[in-house]
Amino acid sequence: MVAKSKDIYPPTKSGQKTLNAAKLEVNIVSAIFRKMKNTKETYMTDQQTPQNTSRRRSTIKRLAPLVVIIIAMTIVFQQGWHHYLTFENIAANRNALFDFVNTNYILALAVYMGIYIVTVALSLPGGALMTITGGFLFGWQVGGSVTVIAATLGATVIFLVARTSLGEPMAARAGPWLGKLRDGFQKDALNYLLFLRLVPAFPFWLVNLAPALLGVPLRTYVIGTSFGIIPGTFAFSFLGPGLDSIIATEQEKFNACLATQQESAVGAIPGEVMDEIVCDLTLSPGSLITMELLIAFAALGIVALIPVIIKRIQARRAT
Repeated sequence: MVAKSKDIYPPTKSGQKTLNAAKLEVNIVSAIFRKMKNTKETYMTDQQTPQNTSRRRSTIKRLAPLVVIIIAMTIVFQQGWHHYLTFENIAANRNALFDFVNTNYILALAVYMGIYIVTVALSLPGGALMTITGGFLFGWQVGGSVTVIAATLGATVIFLVARTSLGEPMAARAGPWLGKLRDGFQKDALNYLLFLRLVPAFPFWLVNLAPALLGVPLRTYVIGTSFGIIPGTFAFSFLGPGLDSIIATEQEKFNACLATQQESAVGAIPGEVMDEIVCDLTLSPGSLITMELLIAFAALGIVALIPVIIKRIQARRAT
């Protein structure tokens, strides 16, 4: 009888160890694949449940407006469109702007309001310039009125976006400190909002976002914003009609500089090094804003806080 091969060549100890190790590796790999398969099936099952699907859709719906705002801001800054909102461009296009307003008054108002709403909603720089320009093009009465409406609408847009995307989730996860801050602000939200709007120390975009994160009701926000920006808006709009004379003066200086520059170039000796004459048509909104005006705004803001201060004093005396 012929012996079987396993009897002729019995496995050695090292070979047995190698075989056992190979079997162990196969078992481990198989277990990993089974785990991955089970995990994938569980994940797919979880993703397909109505509760998770509804939660995912709710999150997307909540964040979509914020994403749109961020994309729009990115495009504007990347393309440099915000640089067009300068006094220099207004001065250079003064005649064209007045011709457009005179021939298309209603359309010009609509375009101005649309640009202002977008500027505020996207938190772009140039709000003061836009307000002065409104008074410059339409007069301080009409310009101030439409600016209050446009600024309130733009601020309400970013308020609603911030409240839905950030404010509500923050309120749900707020700790004791933030919850106390929100409660304290909400008790006198209108007075605090009037103070923030009147005092020029706070950026407009920050005052648009802070109430949304602190849970201010929409009605209170709209009332506080519309009334709080009236003094500043009409003050800046009132500066608008005087802008025409400033533009004319600066243009005369600019033209005189160009004439001097051309004379120097004509009379220059070849090879002679001459000082370069730089001509800039520069207008700054800061030159139109006085310290007295800023102090007046701050005083109005303090007046808005008087009811809150009185209430706090009475509450302390009662205790």
